[in-house]
Amino acid sequence: MEFSVPPYRIAITHADAAALLEEVSARLRRGEGFALATINLDHLAKLRRDEAFRAAYAAQDLVVADGNPVVWLSRLAGRPVRLVPGSDMVVPMAEAAAQAGVGVALLGATPAALDAAAEALTARVPRLAIVARLAPPMGFDPEGAGADALIDELGRSGARLCFLALGAPKQEIFAARAYRRLPQVGFASIGAGLDFLAGTQRRAPTWMRAAALEWLWRMLSNPARLVPRYVRSALTLPGQAVAAWRLRRR
Repeated sequence: MEFSVPPYRIAITHADAAALLEEVSARLRRGEGFALATINLDHLAKLRRDEAFRAAYAAQDLVVADGNPVVWLSRLAGRPVRLVPGSDMVVPMAEAAAQAGVGVALLGATPAALDAAAEALTARVPRLAIVARLAPPMGFDPEGAGADALIDELGRSGARLCFLALGAPKQEIFAARAYRRLPQVGFASIGAGLDFLAGTQRRAPTWMRAAALEWLWRMLSNPARLVPRYVRSALTLPGQAVAAWRLRRR
């Protein structure tokens, strides 16, 4: 499955969680890095408006579907993929890092949330080595001098896997930049994944996720911020459906 975001085409590289985890594990064992993005309808809406975001997304070498509309579009296009939420992959990727014997960095959120997320993560993956916890200040610019300082700190930490919880587009822009500087490090953009682990955000109940209603849970949790976002996302869906149908006919 691929999406046209001129001048780029963004392709989903791995169809399901198992394929992604196999790739991540292999790269960690070989000492190779990556930049992982989890595409959803909100990202597709932002990609239409943000040139820097488009360029950063094109630099991600691993892309999976994090949103049921993307899964539905893939089926319409005749190139079906499965749902792979970034937050669901944090523990499996941490387990892969522990098995490979490499250190992990947590970047984003707040110092308190990072400490709580680290405690929850090491409780579930006892052999995990968390070698850095980095909380950027408010107003963090992923293309500024502060980003360069964080990249330097990540390099000194020896981390080989970095979970980025900065939100889109900051996390993907930072990942693209940091991956160029530290090609031995895997950068995984996971949105609210660390906040879910820390308990600072509550995820939708399992039954709502199974019914593809997680978006409704999130929207009701913060309507002032998320209603406009979901409206913009919904407005992109008809055009994406037409593009998917054309892809199918190709």
